[in-house]
Amino acid sequence: MKKWMKVSLASVMAVTTLTACSSKPPEANNAAGGSKPAEKAKFSISMRTLAFNHVEKSPNINEDKWVKRLEDLTNTDLNIVLVPHKEYEQKMVQMFATNDIPDVVGGSGGVSGKEMAGSVQAGVFMPLDDLLQKYGQNLLKKIPKDAWQKETYKGKIYAIPEFLSNPSRRAVAIRKDLLDKAGLPIPKTVDEYLTVMRKFKEMGVENPYQGRENFKYADSFFGAFDAYPYMSMFMKQGDQIVPKFFNVENMTKALQTYKTMFDEGLINKEFATINPTVYKNSILAGKSGIWSMNANEVLQWEQQLKANVPTAKVELIAAPTGPDGKGGAYLYNSVTRAWFINKNVKNPEAIIKFFDWMLSDEAEKFFTFGVEGETFKTVDGKIEYKAPTEPQAVDEERYRQAFLWMVQDTTYNKGTLSLTEDGKKLMSTYDNMLAKEGRDGVQFEPRLDALIKNPDISPESDYAAPLILQHMVKMVYGKEPISDWPKVIEEYKSKGGNDVIKEATEKFNKQDPSVTISMPRR
Repeated sequence: MKKWMKVSLASVMAVTTLTACSSKPPEANNAAGGSKPAEKAKFSISMRTLAFNHVEKSPNINEDKWVKRLEDLTNTDLNIVLVPHKEYEQKMVQMFATNDIPDVVGGSGGVSGKEMAGSVQAGVFMPLDDLLQKYGQNLLKKIPKDAWQKETYKGKIYAIPEFLSNPSRRAVAIRKDLLDKAGLPIPKTVDEYLTVMRKFKEMGVENPYQGRENFKYADSFFGAFDAYPYMSMFMKQGDQIVPKFFNVENMTKALQTYKTMFDEGLINKEFATINPTVYKNSILAGKSGIWSMNANEVLQWEQQLKANVPTAKVELIAAPTGPDGKGGAYLYNSVTRAWFINKNVKNPEAIIKFFDWMLSDEAEKFFTFGVEGETFKTVDGKIEYKAPTEPQAVDEERYRQAFLWMVQDTTYNKGTLSLTEDGKKLMSTYDNMLAKEGRDGVQFEPRLDALIKNPDISPESDYAAPLILQHMVKMVYGKEPISDWPKVIEEYKSKGGNDVIKEATEKFNKQDPSVTISMPRR
């Protein structure tokens, strides 16, 4: 890969013809997972590191033993190009602008994702419909229709999505051992949560509620008041479609909750600068009482926590509820990652076959359990697999099951969870608790043009637009009065927000295909 360069978004949008970064295009016509001729399918693929320890600490991911195993199973020769998690959007923009495009590009969602920088519309990638019909029947049969819709532009499919069948993926976790020691019941309402946090503080817990920059994975109380300022959170107000933060009462109540937590020391005074690594390390070191996380990782995190605090016990609980008796995290997009194929690739059918194999029984066994005789064994027709407990081995398992398995239903890993009582309990949590909570709103895919033109007021899937976020942090820190929130709305309108509202309302009224209206949770 060429050296990364700083470029402007405008230069990316002007790109119309880009070249593949690998020195050679895929050279093999073999079927991944099928017959294995001597010639391997060679292709490069960019992958976001996702802040996975095993990935980011790897001296050379292409020499990793699990990558080698994957290559053997699929008769491929992969050149994985890692894109740093923290700088993902910036590095993607640079990649497109320098014409240094891998054969396969990993995106974080739909065809109009911010990180794709207009590349699909500019003709960088090939449509996949015909290839999928010929070589991707597993993909077509097993990936939900709404996930494919996210990868469709002008009636053509441009990416293969990794998907999520249950959009309620994030959950609130609590140190149940500390709660038991406190002698308090599981909290339900915002006030009950505050009571527990105050008790944790009395007990010496460093972070009763674990904060994080941009309120990412630290936003449960915006959910309680239905005030998430995110991309999927538009609502009808009068005869207009506006962001949910236009509900001044709800937004100010949410901000006041966080200010109370800040003032009382229930959340770290430096929460606005706590990055993902510090966030997780604080939890695993036993310094946190309540936090949010992807529910499917709770058993692994608990094992890693127990390495430092043997008596620790983590339990997922219902998110705090607000005045309407509801709450929960924002509901995820049906696509978690997506894979785009460079239009200059000579043998794209080999790449389609590679991804099609990902949804085979052979792939499921490999990614879930590893290699028979090494990481699991089969006794009387049943798999015997012991999940790792040592932190580094847990990281390695997570990497194999979640990072390398590029196309799957990422809700949870049914294979490993089915083997233990804790695993079965987690599946029940998904099906019976998380399926009933979560917030959603009117959303637009692709992103509204008015947001693309005004990045300062353009939010992401799980954090607010820069303009809004700046005021949120200042108000929690006491630098601005929360009562000034109406002024924030007026500033938003003056900096392009009026155009956003106009476009959103017009598309909503016309029942434009880009509009999705959320369904209420059961």
